Amino acid sequence: MGSEEKEISYTITNSYSTLNTLTNATKNVWFVCHGMGYLSRYFLKYFKGLNTDENYIIAPQASSKYYMQSSFKHVGASWVTKEATVKATENVMQNFDAIFEAENIPDAANLIMFGYSQGVSVAMRYVVKRQLQCAQLVMHSGGIPKELQAEDFTFLNAKVSFICGTHDEYLIEDRLTSETQKAHDLFKDKLHIVMFDGKHEVNVDIINGLV
Repeated sequence: MGSEEKEISYTITNSYSTLNTLTNATKNVWFVCHGMGYLSRYFLKYFKGLNTDENYIIAPQASSKYYMQSSFKHVGASWVTKEATVKATENVMQNFDAIFEAENIPDAANLIMFGYSQGVSVAMRYVVKRQLQCAQLVMHSGGIPKELQAEDFTFLNAKVSFICGTHDEYLIEDRLTSETQKAHDLFKDKLHIVMFDGKHEVNVDIINGLV
């Protein structure tokens, strides 16, 4: 007898984390997608240097969690893998939809879509799939999804930043060149490339300078 892979749909409950309070004084709402191995509540530490009255940060949580070491002590999470990527991505998109509905972000606030490392791909895909008009799109040390094309972003009127360390161990030599070229092809004169002296790490100083 042969094996058969089947598919079902069901409702799950997932968490997300926020930093500061959304008020009438809030100028910027950040939607920040963590990299592989993070939990959202810990990823928020990189945004604590922002003005607390003017900035409200939302960090969605990737639902696929795993133990990071053989000691089974530290837990990390991943957005998608090469296994069933399309379906997994759609699940992430629905997760983000639910967060946006729950948060009810005011139209007057500047929405900043921020992705770090693996989070770049889900942030960019969400902007495209939902035709999300944001004030800034920030790609920090991550790869751009191969399927995205320049025409996917013609609707977008936003400042776009590509940030990367000069010694990033995952974006080295040819790959860094190809990723920056892809970013140029997608966004042309909207693109701001920011390189810093560092490895594959979140650069807090650059984050604080975005607003």
